[in-house]
Amino acid sequence: MEWNSETAGPASQGSQSHVSNRAEALKHLLAPLFAGRPRNAEPAEGLAVVGHRVVHGGPTYRNPVLITADVKAGLAKVSAFAPLHNRAELEGMEVVEGLLPGVPQIAVFDTGFHRNIPDEAAIYPGPFEWVAQGIRRYGFHGINHQYCAERAAHILGRELRALKLVTCHLGNGCSLAAIRDGHSINTTMGFTPLEGLMMGTRSGSVDPGILTYLMRQHHLQSQDIDDMLNQRSGLLGVSGISSDMRQILTAREKGDSRAQLAFDMFVNRLRAGIGAMAAVLGGLDALVFTAGIGENSAQVRAAACETLNFIALKLDPRANVQCRPDMDIAASDSPVRVLVIRAQEDWAIATECWKLMCQSS
Repeated sequence: MEWNSETAGPASQGSQSHVSNRAEALKHLLAPLFAGRPRNAEPAEGLAVVGHRVVHGGPTYRNPVLITADVKAGLAKVSAFAPLHNRAELEGMEVVEGLLPGVPQIAVFDTGFHRNIPDEAAIYPGPFEWVAQGIRRYGFHGINHQYCAERAAHILGRELRALKLVTCHLGNGCSLAAIRDGHSINTTMGFTPLEGLMMGTRSGSVDPGILTYLMRQHHLQSQDIDDMLNQRSGLLGVSGISSDMRQILTAREKGDSRAQLAFDMFVNRLRAGIGAMAAVLGGLDALVFTAGIGENSAQVRAAACETLNFIALKLDPRANVQCRPDMDIAASDSPVRVLVIRAQEDWAIATECWKLMCQSS
């Protein structure tokens, strides 16, 4: 079997490794550190720390933290919030500890950037007892949303604390963040990474009444619903073709009606989300596109911006088609700037690791 370490599933063409499980995949990826060295030798010189992206910090973890036995136990307790992600990340920590004994490891949390969202945005309108149970909006992609906000300020030559930004992380997973004064004040993902925009295989927000209907009328169990919403929905579910926007666009150009519908639905929800985030901010200085679709699909960017002239946003069509990250693609007379920024989560995690190591030294 071929294993893709990022998706914890079969590898796609072009990224294949003949290993049987996630642990073996991680060992394979780390093998170059030991290339040509005796079995008991130290790893590559200069390796000071290993950083981990941890998707869900739950109600406990906000800031980057040095991984200890107590931290791992704590992360295991919050695995219920994101069982597929957090358990895989704990497994990765164990593998790294076995391969690189003595090398410190640091957890950086995707939820951390969103943890100061105000209560009116974070608390769900269900029974208030949910709050005590840790059921609230956590938000995700925070590592990249924060990086893009800082990078946007640099590109624009302005102070981050003076900017109102909407960052659009559009990949297989998609989320928006409303950022003011350098802080996230709202985001589209919620208690789990399933809420919000339409995604590659995830539905995004749906009427919860649909789920209770399916449970009553079609006798679906919780695992059936989880699989349906996370693995068989979104672009893949609507198009019946692929979760990859590139393949959706190719089929759309050939006249495939379901591919066209999938594209239109994706853009419709994206536009609605951008408008909602701009309303929360009370205005907008810049709109940022990032991640696989955001960086590479001129069609999605153009369609998303097409109806945003009501917030004084004007796209430069030529710059949009010819753009490369990191670039401003707004028209010269547009009061609202439009930026395409390359996702740099690895750099952001490395930076957080460096900061924490400096503090502890």
